[in-house]
Amino acid sequence: MSTQTPQRLLVTGGAGFIGANFVHYWLARHRGGRLVVLDALTYAGNRASLAALEALPEFRFVHGDIRDTDRVERLLREEDIDTIVHFAAESHVDRSIAGPDAFIDTNVLGTHSLLKAARAAWLEDRAAPAHRFHHVSTDEVYGSLGPDDPPFRETTPYAPNSPYAASKAASDHLVRAYHHTYGLATTISNCSNNYGPYQFPEKLIPLCLINLLDGKPLPIYGDGQNVRDWLHVEDHCRGIELILEGGQPGRTYNIGGGAERTNLEVVHALCAIMDERRPAGAPHARRIEFVRDRPGHDRRYAIDETRLRRELGYAPSRTFEDGLQQTVDWYLAHEDWWRPILSGEYRDWVGRHYGTARTASP
Repeated sequence: MSTQTPQRLLVTGGAGFIGANFVHYWLARHRGGRLVVLDALTYAGNRASLAALEALPEFRFVHGDIRDTDRVERLLREEDIDTIVHFAAESHVDRSIAGPDAFIDTNVLGTHSLLKAARAAWLEDRAAPAHRFHHVSTDEVYGSLGPDDPPFRETTPYAPNSPYAASKAASDHLVRAYHHTYGLATTISNCSNNYGPYQFPEKLIPLCLINLLDGKPLPIYGDGQNVRDWLHVEDHCRGIELILEGGQPGRTYNIGGGAERTNLEVVHALCAIMDERRPAGAPHARRIEFVRDRPGHDRRYAIDETRLRRELGYAPSRTFEDGLQQTVDWYLAHEDWWRPILSGEYRDWVGRHYGTARTASP
C-alpha cells in the first residue's frame, strides 16, 4: 500500500499522557509541517508536558474544548488542517464509575462535535480532499476475556462493561458512521494498556512507583490476577504513525504490546527494579496491599495486532521488562514534572508561565 505523510495535524488532548507522547514523537520525525494541539487542560492535561516544544515554529498550542464545534471548524480552516488525531477523552475507569456524565459529555458528544466540524470543513466546503480523521480508542470496548480465550481482534463484538468503555464504544460507532454515511476518511485504533513517560499518577505504574518513593502502600484491586496487555506509549505512537501514513480509510486497527501480565506481576516487576534503583533495606514488595475490587472489573484484556503487522509492518520495539525500566528511570529523573501534580501546584505553574488557569470539565 502506498503511503502519504500528513502535513498539517490537529491533535486533540495533546497535553494528556498519550497525546503528549505522540506530539513529541511526531515532531521529532516530521519537521517542516504543522502540528496544532487542542486541549481543555482538565485535570489530566498538563501543559508542562509540551514545554520543550513551545519554541518550535511547527507547533501551536490552543486552549479549548473539543465540544466547541465552531471553534474547531475555524481552527481547521485557518490552519489548513488535513489530519485530526483525536486523543481527547476522559479515560479513568474508576472516575467513570463514580461520575459517568463527564465521560458521555467528552467522549461521545465531544467526538461528535469534532466529526461535525471535520465534515463541514473537509466535505461540505471540500477544503481538504485528502484528509484523515483518526480516532484513538481502547481495547476495553470489547469487554472481558476468559483465561483461555483468544485475544481481541478487530472483528470481536463490542461488549463494554464500564461507563468509560461504553462511552468509547459509542464514539467508535459514530466515527464509523461518519465514514460510511458521509464519506469522511476515518480510521480507528484500539490499543491495550499504555505505560511510559508523562502518565498521570492515578494509573497503576506511576501510582505505585510514586507511592514507593513516598513510603506509601501499593494498592492492588482484588486478588491482583487481572490481566492486561501492556504497550509502551512510544510503540503506540509508532502504530498510529503507520495508520496515518498507510491505513485504509474506514478500517480499524488494533495496537498491542504483546505483553500480557497480571497486575500483581507488574507491581512485583516494578518493586524489583526499585530494589536496584532505590534499595530500602527490605524488598519494596512488602508494601503491596490488596484492596476491595472495583465494580465490574474486567478480568483479562489481550490484543491481536495481526492486521496492523501484516498490512503496515507494525511490531513493538521493546520488551515489557525493558520498557518498564526505561519508564522508572524517566520518573526518577523527572520529579519536577510529577511532584507539582501531586502537590496541587500545577494550576499556579500554568498561570505563571502562560497566564491561563487550568479549567475543569463542566
